[in-house]
Amino acid sequence: MAIPTEPIGSIPRPPGLRSAMVAYESGDISDAELAAAQFSAVRDTIRQLEETGSPVITDGEQAKPSFVTYPIAGLKDLDANGIVIPFADGHQRQLPVLTGGPFRYQTHVAAQLKTALELATVPVKQAVIAPSALSLLYPATGLAGYPREEFLADLADEAEADIRGALEAGAHSVQLDFTEGRLSLKLDPSGAVLDDLIAVNNQVLERFSAADRSRIGVHTCPGGDQDSSHSLDVDYAGLLPKLFQLKAGNFYVQLASESDPGNVLGIIADHLPASAMVFIGVTDPIDPRVETPGQVRDRVLDAARHLPAGRLGTTDDCGFSPFADDTSTARETAFAKIRARVEGTALAAEVLGL
Repeated sequence: MAIPTEPIGSIPRPPGLRSAMVAYESGDISDAELAAAQFSAVRDTIRQLEETGSPVITDGEQAKPSFVTYPIAGLKDLDANGIVIPFADGHQRQLPVLTGGPFRYQTHVAAQLKTALELATVPVKQAVIAPSALSLLYPATGLAGYPREEFLADLADEAEADIRGALEAGAHSVQLDFTEGRLSLKLDPSGAVLDDLIAVNNQVLERFSAADRSRIGVHTCPGGDQDSSHSLDVDYAGLLPKLFQLKAGNFYVQLASESDPGNVLGIIADHLPASAMVFIGVTDPIDPRVETPGQVRDRVLDAARHLPAGRLGTTDDCGFSPFADDTSTARETAFAKIRARVEGTALAAEVLGL
């Protein structure tokens, strides 16, 4: 397409898969039965995404328990009582905390990607969790015999393997989910925590060539879970200049749900690296109203007044179900919003003469 358009990642899981996940947790079905349910959901998700006309798709993260915890599912050295993430509507998510080392991913995304590539007829994008998010697993009190520096070295190796494995398997692009960036400014307005998170990610990104980094992107949003966010009240002005210090070739920026998108676009125009693309969010996954192609077109045209069309793409603000148990958005709604994004982006490209 003249203006590229890509999804963020997750699609709401179908009822059959959600039931299978519950049954698996209670020991009522086998590994093979869960895998069969996941495969069926991935196949249906890819089919429906392709039917929207999307030129790039994902597997909908159907086999992930969540966008953040997939690498540690089954890890023994964890305690459930880690950092609490409060959302605006009052509900919470909680990360586990590490109890020992060495730290190793229990699964890498390449295996799931290979399945998607076998099923898809269009390019497949792969979302991975940013290493900065997993750095929050390390306890503030430290671990005897496993210093933080050693943990961060292990984490960097594992994150590199996750990203590199996806690139080598044939991903169209690899996206690091960095939703904790904006949240960090709510928890620490000084920006010191954000600086640490940026540094953790860059230690991994610096291991890749310029050609590889042109296929690596970073996604930022204020969270999207159960129709609520965790940091929408944090001004993007504190995040975006530092976000663009990340050594990535693509940035996926939530925008549709912003109260003043013009101001955000101005910040992006001032700070976007010369070699980078920016994909702006033109659909809001936590708003039950389905955008029209005309609304999407107008959002793209607004962005094109601030940014060169050749460096502009479109996306959804966030994934539609980052946590597998989030049923706040109907599966049909997610596909309808994606179709509107694809069609509206094409309409904007036509207006711009691209």
